[in-house]
Order: sequence, then structure tokens, then C-alpha cells
Amino acid sequence: MTEAAELPPAPPTARTVFGERLPEAVRYAELLADAGVRRGLIGPREVPRLWERHLLNCAVLAEAVPEGVTVCDVGSGAGLPGIPLALVRPDLRITLLEPLLRRTTFLQEVVELLGLDHVAVVRGRAEEVLGSLPPVHVVTARAVAPLDRLAGWGVPLLRPYGEMLALKGDTAEEELKGARAALSKLGVVRTSVLHVGEGVVEPPSTVVRVEVGESPGGVRFAAKRAKAARAGRPSRNTRRRR
Repeated sequence: MTEAAELPPAPPTARTVFGERLPEAVRYAELLADAGVRRGLIGPREVPRLWERHLLNCAVLAEAVPEGVTVCDVGSGAGLPGIPLALVRPDLRITLLEPLLRRTTFLQEVVELLGLDHVAVVRGRAEEVLGSLPPVHVVTARAVAPLDRLAGWGVPLLRPYGEMLALKGDTAEEELKGARAALSKLGVVRTSVLHVGEGVVEPPSTVVRVEVGESPGGVRFAAKRAKAARAGRPSRNTRRRR
């Protein structure tokens, strides 16, 4: 059995980012390092770099999120980036969407313990909650899937003029280039690559922004296709192609 690594103290930049919510951020880091490891939500090797690689890397996403909007964190896992974002942005209404029970159980415990009244935890997959969750302004995701597949799950959850913000690594530009055809079919009208957290995280966090327009037809088609899949039958469009 691998011996649990020790959680380092919060770096000075953490106070700059989290401000008065730093005690809650420290408690969240402790939960990840303890229960998160024991329940298999993060690997023990991640504990020494929880602050730089995970909490701060996710919290700086706040720079790209508009004020007072609704957010759905798709495939939230252990709460990254949703929980750090919630700690620094109490103006947001955030839904943590996660299909696995052990993860949603952990997320609900964290939300209650940290007093995050503006955060809801929903168990399910993105394609399963279409129609039951109201469309949101922003979808966030981190380490969930390649961009083309991620967009197929996240874009249908957006309201008109909404945007998906996906935390990516060095391959962001290449991934975006390879996903352009799929994004176009989903009704995406604009894409860009952002770098957030200058002077806080090194290197800065890379974010792929995907924006939809007023009436994204691809979103409606994706929702229809997902609904048909849940019912166990192909959509009319799919049947026609056979």
C-alpha cells in the first residue's frame, strides 16, 4: 500500500486568489488529500501538487467567467474546477454534474461542509439531464474528454449565446483544430484559446472557449439525438442515414 503523501501548506498566491475563503480552500485541499485519495478520486501522487496543479489551476478560471451567470461543471469528478470556482465566485450559481455515485457523495459532503449554498450536485451524464436541467450560460470541464466529444456533451446544455470553457494543456490549439468540424455541426460560432492566471500559476492555465449563437441548430439536434438514445431508439435523422 502506497504511503499517503503529505499535503504542503497553502502557497502565498492562494491567499491572493481565494481571499477570505482561503480557510475553506485549505479544508477542501485537506479533504482531497485524505478522503479524496482513500475513495480513489485522486491519486496519492497528486497530493504534493494539489495547490499548484489543481486548486489554483482551476480557481483562475474565474477570470474567464462572466459575472452572475449559471454554470454547469460537466464530469466534475472530485470537484475540479467547480469547487475552486465556487469558492472565489459566490456570484455564480453552479451545478456539479457527475455520473458516479461515490463522486457525487463526496461532492455533496464538500458542498455542505464548506457552506457553498450557491452550488448544487446532480448525479447524471450530460446527455441524460437534457430537458431536466435548465440551460446554462457557461459549461466548464477539466480532463473529461477530447474536445470534440466534450463539446457533444457540453454544448447542448448551453443557452443561446452561452459558452463552454474547457481547461486544456499544451495541445489545446491542436485539439481545437481537430475538433472544428464537430464544433461547427453543434452550432458553435466562435472559438478561442485563453491563458488565465498570469503571475499566479506557472505556466498559466490554458482554456479553450467555445461560443454558441442565438439559435444553434446543432444544439437542438444533439438534444434530440440524446433523447432518442435514452429511449433506446435512433432519432429520425439517424434512421434516415441508414
